[in-house]
Amino acid sequence: MRWTVHGERTVHDTPWVRLRSLDVTRPDGVRAGYDIVRLRDLAVVAAVAGGERVLMMWRHRFVTDTWAWELPMGLVEDGESPADAAARELLEETGHRAGTLRELVYAQPAAGITDTQHFVFRTDDARLIGAPTERNESDRLEWIALADLPGMIERREIVSSATLVGVMALLLARLR
Repeated sequence: MRWTVHGERTVHDTPWVRLRSLDVTRPDGVRAGYDIVRLRDLAVVAAVAGGERVLMMWRHRFVTDTWAWELPMGLVEDGESPADAAARELLEETGHRAGTLRELVYAQPAAGITDTQHFVFRTDDARLIGAPTERNESDRLEWIALADLPGMIERREIVSSATLVGVMALLLARLR
């Protein structure tokens, strides 16, 4: 069931999104075009306090015109490791410096259409060192009880796939 890629052509290219048209042979032997979106990788961080609360941001996403809770996250810059990006985003967006970061979960959110990878990290020893420096990210920050997360998901107060993957991994870890 393996697909074969014969070539790739640029349709649209910006620092944020790269639309490509691929020349592929599908597993059934048919050769065809297939459009994909190449996106930068995403680093996400779940800052956990006392094993019972996670730091989240209440924010507006103008593309969908929705408000929801999210974990701090951002794009991995060229030459930056996902862990370094996660630590940078936590500091910029919340004013908290991560102590120890460890990978919580890895995801490919839409592998049939995009190549982006989501690296979700956990830190249990973040400490507040100042105000957030990124002023366009959120309306407020709150430490949310892990026990409240399932209800928030059900009420669609958490809808970002990267955040959903991260908080569900936190909830699974509590069951172990």
